[in-house]
Amino acid sequence: MFDHVSIGVRDAASSKGFYDAVLSPLGYSCLSEGPGSLGYGRDVVAFWVNEAARPVPADRDSGLHFCFSAPTRDAVAAFHAAALGAGGKDNGEPGLRADYGEHYYAAFVVDPDGYRLEAYCGKEQA
Repeated sequence: MFDHVSIGVRDAASSKGFYDAVLSPLGYSCLSEGPGSLGYGRDVVAFWVNEAARPVPADRDSGLHFCFSAPTRDAVAAFHAAALGAGGKDNGEPGLRADYGEHYYAAFVVDPDGYRLEAYCGKEQA
């Protein structure tokens, strides 16, 4: 449905360290970098991180979050650990979420700008 999603952050340079760390275990990397702009994806940019004069304020009750596909459950755990190591906050440890589906394995974090992020793998454990 979407070609890409963009978020606004206070400082793209500091966001780069965070997003490089958390997206790498999922198989994504920074494919485009310019002044105040970062583009992440696997083959093409699908997630833009751009400096903004007025980033959307963090709002825990807004329901807004971004979910990234993970190739394995281990990648979900690595995403979570990388986020905590890069200045993110825990918002749900890696684990099965039976309410969402039999094989719904996910972890939740909050980035340094307050965006809620999820990594998800729907594969059955091998």
